[in-house]
Amino acid sequence: MVAVEASGVYRTESGMIFRVSEDLDGHLSVGVLEDTKWVEARVGIVGLRVAPGTRRLTPKQILDLPR
Repeated sequence: MVAVEASGVYRTESGMIFRVSEDLDGHLSVGVLEDTKWVEARVGIVGLRVAPGTRRLTPKQILDLPR
């Protein structure tokens, strides 16, 4: 089993950028970057965090993304 933090921003091998957020109650939400805006996505995408080609973005990389 791979330990992954609940929140973060990731880029898949195919180039999809997604962010995972955890609220105070522990519920996860997922957003996918489409062009220049974040769109709500299926929670199942969180599984891509542990895919071999997925990388967690650095804080500097995250700053370059649309809010």
